[in-house]
Amino acid sequence: MKKLGILLMLLAFNVMAKPVNINTADAKTIAGSLQGIGQKKAEAIVQYRKTHGKFKSIKDLVKVKGIGPKTLQKNKGDILIKGKAKASKKQSKTKKK
Repeated sequence: MKKLGILLMLLAFNVMAKPVNINTADAKTIAGSLQGIGQKKAEAIVQYRKTHGKFKSIKDLVKVKGIGPKTLQKNKGDILIKGKAKASKKQSKTKKK
């Protein structure tokens, strides 16, 4: 039963992760937002960006060592290359006041 609770918590974490702009986020943010991307791979993404400039396409992520098409496919809805994640309706109302 305890294992089931831990599993559910881990699954909930991935569902709650918000989209991340890979052109502006730090490694910790990237690692916390994308499935299959730990701290090392996130640091590789940031280093690639520093060396080669901003990503022009989400597909450019496969140029980073350790990032393949499967990882990209799992995360394509959570990867941004421009702008910020859209605020929820509740957040939008709060900002308008």
